[in-house]
Amino acid sequence: MKKGIFIAFGELFLKSPGVQKIFKKRLINNISFFLKKENFEFKIYPFRERIFLEIPQEKKVKKIIKNIFGISWFAKSLFFEKSNLKGVSDFIAKNYKDWIEKNETYAIRLRKGSEIKEPRNKIIEEIAKRIKRKVDLESPKREVFVEVRKEGWFLYFKKEKGAGGLPVSSSGKVLALISGGIDSPVAAYFMAKRGAENVWLHFHSFPLVSQRSIEKVKKLAQIFLKFQPKLKIFLFPFSKIQMKIKTQSPPKYRVLLYRRAMIKIAENLAQKENCYALVTGESLGQVSSQTLPNLEIIEKAVSIPILRPLIGFDKEGIIKMAKEIGTYEISILPQEDCCTLFTPKHATAKGNLKKIEEIEKKLSLKKIIKESQKEIEILDY
Repeated sequence: MKKGIFIAFGELFLKSPGVQKIFKKRLINNISFFLKKENFEFKIYPFRERIFLEIPQEKKVKKIIKNIFGISWFAKSLFFEKSNLKGVSDFIAKNYKDWIEKNETYAIRLRKGSEIKEPRNKIIEEIAKRIKRKVDLESPKREVFVEVRKEGWFLYFKKEKGAGGLPVSSSGKVLALISGGIDSPVAAYFMAKRGAENVWLHFHSFPLVSQRSIEKVKKLAQIFLKFQPKLKIFLFPFSKIQMKIKTQSPPKYRVLLYRRAMIKIAENLAQKENCYALVTGESLGQVSSQTLPNLEIIEKAVSIPILRPLIGFDKEGIIKMAKEIGTYEISILPQEDCCTLFTPKHATAKGNLKKIEEIEKKLSLKKIIKESQKEIEILDY
């Protein structure tokens, strides 16, 4: 008998067998990475539909497992390798009093692989007849889960919800624009949950302002490393570009010009990093630059897809999610945002693409962007 964690996949079963194999390998690699990072000793048993993780410190490990994407649910479990019905039934008969109190009801929840020839009723009856407790199949106080597979028998009592989604890195890479505020880390989290490995890009205005936003991004990265094994961050100096836009363009168009310059820079970095898309924390109608007309104007600056996981969220929903993943307290720390610092009082909610493109031609930002790129700082976590 082995002790450990029984792990069930999420939506991997929607994939073809070949893709399932690739995704399962990625999930196992991610589990191994996070456990080795904390110096755990363990052994992984991969099966067709499940993974069994042999490890003695189940309580400590559960805190790590619940943050790994691609896991539907998990449970503290016993694994009877190459056992039989009698062996498992004998074990349950000797130990059920430790799991089910005298006045408690119970139910056996059985799942068996197609290769197991013994009928369901026979298995359940053999186990149940030796448990001297009242059965309640509708609303039992305790549930006894039994899974039978060709590799052995699994016994567990409580399923815990996993993070769901797809294993990180199974869906390629994306470049996420991270401001240090509440929204963008949540957007990055949702992309990681869909299996996309994040590369982060942060625009800052140092030395015109302090390095608070940079320090916040570094702290956010430490939180994010609970969900993604590694993280690369680009810190881009945006102050020279901002000053040129501020001094040589109409106030109402400045925010759109900032955003278009940012995503052009982001597109260039994304191509170098083999990222398939950009990710932003934009939510429809939240601010003037996030109206439908202005989102279209921003998007037309690049050819790469821009993904907006929060587009239909309200602020309350985003804040709730930020608190759940642990980024909220860092995100609300004060900083001088590189856009809001130079934001005019009355930014337009409906820009004019033709007018903006004319302004961009006069600004001729290519040279100053190229100069700023030389000062990029790269962090690898």
